[in-house]
Amino acid sequence: MRDRDATQSASVETDFLAETDEIISLYDESFHLTECSAKYRQIYGGDSLIGTTLWRVYPELLAPLTKSAVELVLANGFPRKIEVANDKTADQRTLIVFRSPRGLGVVETNGNAILRGTDSQAENEQTLLFYQATHDVLTGLPNRRRFSDQLRGVLTASNVKFALMQIDLDDFKPVNDTLGHSAGDMVLKMAAERIRSVLGEQEFAYRLAGDEFAIIQRRNAQPEEAERLAEDLVHAFKEPFMVEGLSVFVGASVGVAVAPTDGNEFELLMKAADIALYAAKEDGRRRARRFNRSMLTVLEQRETLRRSLRTALKDEQFFIEYQPLVQAPFSIVGFEALLRWRHPLMGVIPPGLFIPIAETDGLMSDIGQWALEQSCREAMTWPPHFTVAVNLSSAEFLHAGLTDRVAQTLDLVGLRADQLELEITESVLLERTINNLDTLNTLKTLGVQISLDDFGTHYSSLSYLKNFPFDTIKIDQYFIKDLEVDYKSRTIVRSIIALAHGLGMSVTAEGVETAEQAAWLNKNACDRLQGYFLSKPMPAERIGAFLGRFTPPVPFGNFPIRKPMRPLDPERM
Repeated sequence: MRDRDATQSASVETDFLAETDEIISLYDESFHLTECSAKYRQIYGGDSLIGTTLWRVYPELLAPLTKSAVELVLANGFPRKIEVANDKTADQRTLIVFRSPRGLGVVETNGNAILRGTDSQAENEQTLLFYQATHDVLTGLPNRRRFSDQLRGVLTASNVKFALMQIDLDDFKPVNDTLGHSAGDMVLKMAAERIRSVLGEQEFAYRLAGDEFAIIQRRNAQPEEAERLAEDLVHAFKEPFMVEGLSVFVGASVGVAVAPTDGNEFELLMKAADIALYAAKEDGRRRARRFNRSMLTVLEQRETLRRSLRTALKDEQFFIEYQPLVQAPFSIVGFEALLRWRHPLMGVIPPGLFIPIAETDGLMSDIGQWALEQSCREAMTWPPHFTVAVNLSSAEFLHAGLTDRVAQTLDLVGLRADQLELEITESVLLERTINNLDTLNTLKTLGVQISLDDFGTHYSSLSYLKNFPFDTIKIDQYFIKDLEVDYKSRTIVRSIIALAHGLGMSVTAEGVETAEQAAWLNKNACDRLQGYFLSKPMPAERIGAFLGRFTPPVPFGNFPIRKPMRPLDPERM
C-alpha cells in the first residue's frame, strides 16, 4: 500500500512539473536536486544541474537565517516564503519553500505572487497538494506516509548514521475518555509543539497515528546524540498541559534504535525501536530506552507465552492456590483464591506476567470466569462462615454482563452470596465512573462482599469511599513490609485503619511476614491479616489438613516493636 501511494504521489509530481510554466525545483532530504520544471531548466542550465545542491542553485540561502528557515521547513513541514536578492543582478526574488513527497520543493517568483500566470490559482492548489498529502492536518507534522518515504530514503543513503525514535504518550487515553476528544486534540497539538521545541538541525518529527509520534535524527555521533535527544523529549513532557483551565499530566515514553547497528532495513529498524518503546513502558513509562538484544529475547519469551496462553485454559494448565485470611487475634475466616499457571515447559508463570497478556488479548474474561467458578466450588467444602476472596482484573470488571455472570455462578454452584468477596484494585475505577458505581451497587445488591485491593498504591480516590460502601479495604504490602522501622508507614497504616473504621469498613493487611508486623497490626485494630507469617498459599487439597492443625504461629499480640534509630521517635506521638 505504501509503495502504491508513493508511486501515485510521484506521478502527480511529475505531471505537474511537465505542465507548469513556473520555476520549480525539487530536492531530496540531503538538499540535492532531483527534478525541476522546464522553465527552471531554461534559466539554470537544464539537465547538467541534476544532482547539484540547493545551496549551489540559490547561494543566498546559505546565510545563517535563511538556511535555518529552510531546515525548519524540512523539520516541521510548514511552508515558508523567503525573500532573497541575486548577488550578481541585485534582483529581488521570492522563494516559496515547501515539503515535497520526497524532500523539499522551491517555487521561485518575482514580487509577492506565489505563482504567476492566468492559471496561478489552480497551479498553487496543485503545489499545496504536495503538502496536504504528506502532512497531518491536526498537528502540521509530516504524516506516516511521509515518514515511511523518508526513513526508506535515509536507509538507502551511504555512510549516514542516524537514529529512529518511537514516541508514545502516557496517560493520554484518560484525557479523551474524561474530557472529550476536543481536549485530546488540544493535547496532541501541544504535544507536537513540545516535540518540535527540542529538535535541532537534522532532527525531524512525524505524527504516525493517534498519540504515536516518531523522530528521525541524522547525526553522526551515535548513540550519544540519540540518547541526549530522547532524554530531552521525556523532560519536555514533565510539566502539565493546561486544557480548559485544568492541569493535565501526559508523559512520553521513547524507544530508540540506531542504524545500522540495530538494523539496516526498514522493518528491522522499526521493530527495534518498537521493542525499545515497549521496554520503556514496562519499566514504568515516562522514560527512554535504547534497543538492545536482550530486549528481543524478552519479547520473544512474551510472544511464546502469548501463544501458549491461548490453549492453557483448554489444556487445564491453570490452578488455584489459597492463602488464609486470619482475623485478629488468631482465627481463620476464609481464604483468598490466587490464580496460577503451570506452563508445560516453563513451569509456574507469575500472575503479574501472564494476566496483562491475557487482558490485552481478550482472554481474561474466560480465564476469570473459570477461576470464579472453581473457587466457589471449593468454598462449598469449607465451614459455612468462611469467605472466599476472588480477584477481578480490570478487563473482567469492565466486561459487559459481569453482574449476570456472578449471579449465575452463585446459582450454579450453590454458594451463598455473602460467602463471596470480590477484590478490585483502585486503578480499575479510573476507567469509567458512572458505570463503575452501577456495577458495584448491583453486586452489593446481590449480597456479594466488595474489597478495595492494594489501597494507597495507585490513585486512592476518596470519592469512591464516600459514594460506595466497600466492605473491606486491603492495605498493600508496600506499607506493611517496613512497619517495624519506618514511622511514615506506621502513620499511613494507622490513618487507613481509622478511615475505614470511621466509614464502617473492615481492614485487611496483606504481606504480613514477621511477628513484629502482626503484633503492631493487632495492637492497632487491624481486622484481618494475610501473609507468609501466617501461611503460604496452598493447593485446595491441603486446606482440610491445614484447618485441622492450625494454631497461631506465636502469640503475636505480645511482640514489641523495634524502635527506629531516630533522635525523635514519632512512635510516641
